[in-house]
Amino acid sequence: MKKQTSYFLFLIASSLLFACNPTKKAEESEGDVIAKVNDALLYSSQIKDIVPSGVSTTDSLEIIKKFIDNWVKEILVIQKAEDNLSEEQKNVDKQLKDYRNSLITYAYEKELVRQKLDTTVSENEIEEYYNNNPTNFGLKDNIIKVIYVKVNKKAPQLDKLKKWYKSDNTKDIEQLENYCHQFAENFYLDGESWLLFDDLLKEIPIQAYNKELFLQNNRFIEVGDSLYNYFVNIKGFKIRNSLSPLSFEKENIKNIILNKRKLELINQMKTDVYNDALNKNKIEIYIDEKNKK
Repeated sequence: MKKQTSYFLFLIASSLLFACNPTKKAEESEGDVIAKVNDALLYSSQIKDIVPSGVSTTDSLEIIKKFIDNWVKEILVIQKAEDNLSEEQKNVDKQLKDYRNSLITYAYEKELVRQKLDTTVSENEIEEYYNNNPTNFGLKDNIIKVIYVKVNKKAPQLDKLKKWYKSDNTKDIEQLENYCHQFAENFYLDGESWLLFDDLLKEIPIQAYNKELFLQNNRFIEVGDSLYNYFVNIKGFKIRNSLSPLSFEKENIKNIILNKRKLELINQMKTDVYNDALNKNKIEIYIDEKNKK
């Protein structure tokens, strides 16, 4: 039986490979039946494109066999479901209709938003939302403003680097930037932007068992490992559960405002559509007088 199956698959593979020849015209019929499960039939035309060109006969046989096995299992499960589910459970027409309605409604709303949503959010709008909703902006993590530099232990001018990374002097900051571009393994010099403290800890081998206490008691940090020295200047910090700074929340607030505009735009569209249909007498509602209470 196994030899017959292999021979049968070989014939299928051979015919399919031949059918893939661009000089041979595609047949209009469904082809030969190659598998059957009760009344369900699988035709050769349904699998003629599953074997990529250039694949060996052995691999072709494996691909075809796997496809047929999967088809048989799928049909068996469908037939099992047909036998065991009630007619009500098998009636998917309403689900399909609801799903289609959801898809086209979503597509229309998406196109409406694309065409009509005002995506400009002013600084005043962001600040106003921030000031009016302080309870929405409690920090869940510690954040910092920081400068840090990672350099090889054999890097030159380490004594000057120790001065530059602590300084607020414009000339020293320029010297630090030039030095980092030449010798630093890694660095971050934007001391005005807020970062998560945990992100810094991923870069610098700092042991901070109590993070809040560590931030409150450390400003300049110098640590090292076997290869590198690390220089950290914590220029500002805010601990978790305190009010998150506006600059840290700007992008988040912008998205909140835009999402609110989207909802308002969609709700207004629904109201306009309803009112238009009402004015044109397109809506008729029938309620049994006996059920009015």
